[in-house]
Amino acid sequence: MKKKYHHRRTGRGWQLALSISSVFFMIAIGLTLIFAPETIEKGTNQVIPHSPYPISPEASELHQKLIVADLHTDSLLWNRDITKRANYGHVDLPRLREGNVAIQTFAVPTKSPRGQNNSRNDSDAADGITLLAMIQVWPPATWNSLYERALYQAEKLHEIEQDSPDELKIIRSQADLEAVLKARQQGSQQTAGLLALEGAHAIEGSLDNLEGLHHAGYRMIGLHHFFDNRLGGSLHGVSGSRLSLFGRQALSKMEALNMIVDLAHSSESVVDEVLKLAKRPVVISHTGILGTCDSPRNISDDLIRRVAEKGGLIGVGFRDAICDTSVEGIVNTLRYAIDLAGEDHIALGSDFDGGTRVSLDTSELAVLTDLMIRKGFTETEIRKVMGENVQKFLLKHLPKATT
Repeated sequence: MKKKYHHRRTGRGWQLALSISSVFFMIAIGLTLIFAPETIEKGTNQVIPHSPYPISPEASELHQKLIVADLHTDSLLWNRDITKRANYGHVDLPRLREGNVAIQTFAVPTKSPRGQNNSRNDSDAADGITLLAMIQVWPPATWNSLYERALYQAEKLHEIEQDSPDELKIIRSQADLEAVLKARQQGSQQTAGLLALEGAHAIEGSLDNLEGLHHAGYRMIGLHHFFDNRLGGSLHGVSGSRLSLFGRQALSKMEALNMIVDLAHSSESVVDEVLKLAKRPVVISHTGILGTCDSPRNISDDLIRRVAEKGGLIGVGFRDAICDTSVEGIVNTLRYAIDLAGEDHIALGSDFDGGTRVSLDTSELAVLTDLMIRKGFTETEIRKVMGENVQKFLLKHLPKATT
């Protein structure tokens, strides 16, 4: 009897141990889901430590009068609540107000190869956003579908708009943007949010999905990200190829929907071909200029000029694409870009919250105004580069009214 009792007790002991282990396992998973997303972003989206930037009274006064616009931030990729000010990352609504940002493009990446680099990435490489989606407890439909990831991130911005309508309005048309700008003239601090897709691989080979994205509020589509896709070659892919037949069909569909085409990350062959085929001006939302930063991240000065000659916009990034990521490096790149392509075609394309380490966050954009004044930029140049060029472009190329 004692022996039998001993075995029964031992069995219960194992059951208890397993139960305790299961509890600790579930606690560990719960703690991971709670703390891992913040930890990952804190290690990914960084601001280089610095003392507060001194801003002259002249620069501060001018900055508050500007229409400030940024063509690229990846803030929707993260679980951080951007309705509240955070002490990490680069963009949230309070910091947009502090930076006097009138127009913010919210770009949506859906796939990013692990080991991502500027030179060469295989389209079949393991995807880092899949794991991030799981860790951040995105809906299961997003784990295997790039299109669902695009819809989910758009829905996040719609929810922010619903929760903070006085602070953010998603712009789908010229009329929407005009309403935000008019409200700001009357004292509002509302920011116009433009939804943009970073890489048309998210349409998953279906032109009908472009209509779905348009319905979800997307008005700008980047053809590529860091790898080749069905539309053609990426600047950082393997093939360097031109537009495919499907890529040409997608380009035509985007233009029919009045969606702005973004050539950031596209191969030089794709950029060249799009400039020949497109009926509307295009943008390069976030880039460096090869003449100032000899990097595989950047396309040639000649192609930059051609984008401008076709009426397009070039957004200067704040990260490694400009080689020198200091505030002075950003302003020097803006100077070179203006001299290369003209003051009417240069804009800010920060690449905030895009896995980037930068010298400022969006609340500190006045330091660019200050340094441009000190470096002898004209007020007209400053006004255009800081946002008027983006304002003018969108008021011309967005659909006239929301349908």
